Amino acid sequence: MMTKQSLKAETTETTMVHEHIDTVDALMAYYVAGSLPEPARVLVESHLEMKPDRRMLVQDLEFLAGQELEQTSEASLDDRDARLARIFASAAPVEPKPFIVTDKPSVFPRALRRLAGFDVDTVPWKTKLPGFKEYSVDIDGCEVSVMWIKPGRAMPAHTHKGMELTLILDGAFNDNRGRFGPGDISVADETIDHRPVAEKDRPCIAFSVLDAPIKLTGSFRQLIGDLIG
Repeated sequence: MMTKQSLKAETTETTMVHEHIDTVDALMAYYVAGSLPEPARVLVESHLEMKPDRRMLVQDLEFLAGQELEQTSEASLDDRDARLARIFASAAPVEPKPFIVTDKPSVFPRALRRLAGFDVDTVPWKTKLPGFKEYSVDIDGCEVSVMWIKPGRAMPAHTHKGMELTLILDGAFNDNRGRFGPGDISVADETIDHRPVAEKDRPCIAFSVLDAPIKLTGSFRQLIGDLIG
């Protein structure tokens, strides 16, 4: 279960390096390198499940990484016994969470259901603003959220103190960069100041991973209007 008690993991050295992850393709490269924190990895896995044609890019990146590895010169292993001792003393791998078996179509991709331990119809939503519900936990030093935004609802204008990755699961939103629909990933950092607006035909449901808080922007009048909804 994706709960505050069971999945509030310790912060690790693996973080989203927002100076370099400024596009979805760059995010894919970090995914192939295995250097993303767990929630960001799950976000990418979910994206690839929703848009399987994107796996071609991942395969190309894996091929290039393999070529680079083959061309790397061998390095001597210093202090072999001490390294082996550290390996054998390390903690056992965490057992994967049980997969939710369901025959019905799901808004949540398989990877997200495995991480969360629940599906969209059992999310323990909390109303944050009129027309906006969210459930969030901290995992690997990231704020991990699932969000529900009512049709036509504008979110408060904001920028970012770090990196924000948002995967659209259902519905869509528009901002000054364009439209983000099912399977699309929005990559935003401190260079992005936006005001996402859910499309009017259906709620927008999204999965978000942040490594730092957002910062509200815009005029005071607009902020009050956005908060009221």
